[in-house]
Amino acid sequence: MPDSVRHDEDLIARLTAEQRAVVGEWLPEVVALKDHSWGLTGTIVLEALSGGGRVIIKACDATDGHFARELRAHREWLGPWVAADRAPRLRHVDEEVRLLVTDFVPGDLVQGSGAEFEPDTYRQAGALLAALHEQHVVTDEDYWEQEQEAALAWLDKEHRIQPDVEARLRAIVEAWPTPASELVPTHGDWQPRNWVISDGTVSAIDFGRAALRPAFTDFARLAAQQFRGNRDLEAGFIEGYGSDPRLDDGWQRQRLREAIGTAVWAHLKGDVTFEQQGHRMIEEALADEEALADVEAAHG
Repeated sequence: MPDSVRHDEDLIARLTAEQRAVVGEWLPEVVALKDHSWGLTGTIVLEALSGGGRVIIKACDATDGHFARELRAHREWLGPWVAADRAPRLRHVDEEVRLLVTDFVPGDLVQGSGAEFEPDTYRQAGALLAALHEQHVVTDEDYWEQEQEAALAWLDKEHRIQPDVEARLRAIVEAWPTPASELVPTHGDWQPRNWVISDGTVSAIDFGRAALRPAFTDFARLAAQQFRGNRDLEAGFIEGYGSDPRLDDGWQRQRLREAIGTAVWAHLKGDVTFEQQGHRMIEEALADEEALADVEAAHG
């Protein structure tokens, strides 16, 4: 099969021969414009131009779990966003070579732009998230047991959490209750680096972490970053969403789970800045854990 893909700037050459051949069939004379890959997983993300317009090409290797999650999101959960032109439409998929093509979402990335600290951005992002979450709900008996095991597994990996802090974290996590939990379709990385704004309208991109989880999990990264010291952004987001699912008693467990994962994952990846954020998240979550214990003791 001839390879009809133009290797502009050597970007398309990053794909496997099989993936290039499939792209050549789908998008003859495609021109790769920009590499949007994070470089932290086996996912290659290319912005490209074809006869049908501007597209995003995503290709994954055999070890990357993002492909299956992204494909499920497109097939099952993104309908309301796509219908409103607030997320990319899936154009092509080949599960065998782990490749998909979507429409390109025009606009500027919210992260790093002036829109990142505008309350209206967060009202829109909250409303978008509500539309995703409200589509479907299931009850899962095993969710918190799995999260408990996952948190302890992170602590078993190489990290730079102090031994006394690690011991405290282990004791808290091992004592977690594991109740049934209501799960909804979640984005999994809901923050400004996955929002695009065009003419004042916010849209969503990147669904490689999409999965069924408690609704409050999509608040976790914002709570650890943009909401800190920006109550107007937090208020705007909750206004757009319509309620605050963090009132659930699982929210504190989620904060610890997210903090542990952040500190360990970032250390393993060599991302010192993100690792420092993880340690700060642990410190703050533990402080709140202690405050909650004091309140419970006072009312005991």
